Amino acid sequence: MKKWIASAIILAIVVFGSVIGFNMFKAQKIKEYLASMPIPEFPVTATTVKLEDWTPHLRAIGFIEPIQGVTIANEVAGKVAKINFESGQKLEQGEPIVYLDSEVEKANLKAAKARLPAIYRNYTRIKALFKRGSVSQGEVDDAEAEYYALKGEIEGYEATIALRTISAPFSGITGLRNVFLGQYLASGSDIVRLEDVSRMQMRFTIAQNDLKKVHLGQAMEVFVDAQPDTSFTGSISAIEPAVNYQSGVVQIQASIPNDEQILRSGMFAKANIILPTVEKQVIIPSTAINYTLYGETVYVLTEQTTEDGKTFLQAKQQIVTLGKTKDDKVHVLSGLNENDQIVTSGQIRLSNGSHVKIVESDTLAAPSVLPSL
Repeated sequence: MKKWIASAIILAIVVFGSVIGFNMFKAQKIKEYLASMPIPEFPVTATTVKLEDWTPHLRAIGFIEPIQGVTIANEVAGKVAKINFESGQKLEQGEPIVYLDSEVEKANLKAAKARLPAIYRNYTRIKALFKRGSVSQGEVDDAEAEYYALKGEIEGYEATIALRTISAPFSGITGLRNVFLGQYLASGSDIVRLEDVSRMQMRFTIAQNDLKKVHLGQAMEVFVDAQPDTSFTGSISAIEPAVNYQSGVVQIQASIPNDEQILRSGMFAKANIILPTVEKQVIIPSTAINYTLYGETVYVLTEQTTEDGKTFLQAKQQIVTLGKTKDDKVHVLSGLNENDQIVTSGQIRLSNGSHVKIVESDTLAAPSVLPSL
């Protein structure tokens, strides 16, 4: 029995020893294999940092509106007797566009004017009699009141007739006509939209922290979706004196020339407020930036030498402080220097200390024609 137990123990020692030995042998071979493997080099594109002049801008969004625009309406009710315009017509200031029927008012005006000479003669006769003491002051006052009341009645008829002629309050272009000949218009009916499109304006807001960066007359570029390849030059024409205490923003108004009448009110617009140019700044492609929860980094390439004298490029993460962006460029405030070589694409597979090789690629080149949705 004792011999059998001893034999089992010896057998177990041999088996476990063999397994342990095999695993140690296997680990040694794997270590030797990995040691003999070349360090992987990841393909990347790179660029050299150069100092450039940087013209930053503030971005804003808003809507285009005319410098003057109104929906013309009638102040008094009446039937349309004459229409003096067409849809889309250019009008001059004061030009009549719609006449409402005013025959009754004209007849009343004619009758009132017919009574005026007799009333005036009676008034002057009473004044003459008063000077001779033949009438009292009360009779003079009654004659005077009757005369001036009739004059006021005449002026009232003239004003009513004038209100029945609707004219253009300013020069501009009409929209679609909303009235027809013979139509009865209630007071306040919409007749047509009139807009002065010779110069447009844009209203937008900026943060109160950027208020010190803007001033009256400051140049800006405006872009609209209807003309994606065209930029319109404008300037700041007004700044709201008060900051909205609820949102902390300030309203800005810009004036935009519209000589070719391309801009239309209601268009959605994006604006770049041009700020002063700063010289010799570090500007890099936005694709070189790695955005993380812990900050922004860039992979900087440095040339290293192995023990056997071979050279290779090594990527090192560098923390950077960013400023404003413009198109596909980023302004770097700190963290990079002139002539630093940085990775612009392919960094998703990199880690600190990775070996890289630079390749040529046009992946980041902007297409000549953007696809449309």
